[in-house]
Amino acid sequence: MEMIVKLTKKTVVVTGATGLQGRAVTHHLLRDGWQVRALTRDPNGPRATALARAGAQVIRARMEDVDSLIAAAEGAWGLFSVQPTVGSPGTAPDFTADDEVRWGVNVAEAAHAAGIRHVVFTSIAAADRHLEERLPVNLVSKWRIERHVAALGLPATILRPVSFMENFTGGYALRNGNLSTGLAPEVPQQILAVDDVGAVTALAFSRPEEWTGRAVSLAGDELTPVQVAAAIGKALGMSLPYAQIPIDAIRALSEDFAYANEWLNEHGYRADIPATREIHPGTMDFSTWLERTGASQIAAFLGSARTVAHEA
Repeated sequence: MEMIVKLTKKTVVVTGATGLQGRAVTHHLLRDGWQVRALTRDPNGPRATALARAGAQVIRARMEDVDSLIAAAEGAWGLFSVQPTVGSPGTAPDFTADDEVRWGVNVAEAAHAAGIRHVVFTSIAAADRHLEERLPVNLVSKWRIERHVAALGLPATILRPVSFMENFTGGYALRNGNLSTGLAPEVPQQILAVDDVGAVTALAFSRPEEWTGRAVSLAGDELTPVQVAAAIGKALGMSLPYAQIPIDAIRALSEDFAYANEWLNEHGYRADIPATREIHPGTMDFSTWLERTGASQIAAFLGSARTVAHEA
């Protein structure tokens, strides 16, 4: 009880608060007794309203507007920083990797100007391998933000998660009765539940003396796309075949996205799953995630997709 009283005196700013990671981080921080300023460009939206009901202070701020970020961060103790990548839901069609970097730099500059005592930045696994191999643009952009955080001398923790299990809950991967991505069917891919980013972020904020200056990769499971499809099918009691999208078809739409798939097939994240579980023993494997939240999310998506198809 004494620890909770102590923590409620401190405020953490959460950027991207209505996104997947931001919501998970806000949930864990509120549960642990922190005061949370949830930043969003639309405070009146349904997700922002839900955060306010949960106990967060919802504030309008835009990551392209550094002044709004500084104003929102003033007087806070900690700050969680995450930016969308190219193609993320809700980003403009012309959103670029340079925009992502600019937003991340703005958040870092705001944290520096406001005197934030602990920043947790979500990067991506393997971003630090830039000197060893050619990386996809979405990894390079995160590394560029990491470098700016370091250049400012911010007291920071860098979290580098792998791909999220939540990628399998919507139209990105579920289409025409199949699980479909550009990933080779037989190549194991590392995945992580978004909620575990929230749990580790809350842990890092609760132990700044242990976590400031650390950079850790996070992964919860490693499965081939065929195994992922089989696990989803089993959880939902249905047949869900896996169908790989040809890389050339992806390349016709985006060279960068095609290379990202090739890189995952040939190199991959190579995060340390046992080390993740040592940090956070509750880290979910794919089956656990399906049982807790994943299967219901996928079923809801498939149900709504069938309804739309029927009405069409």
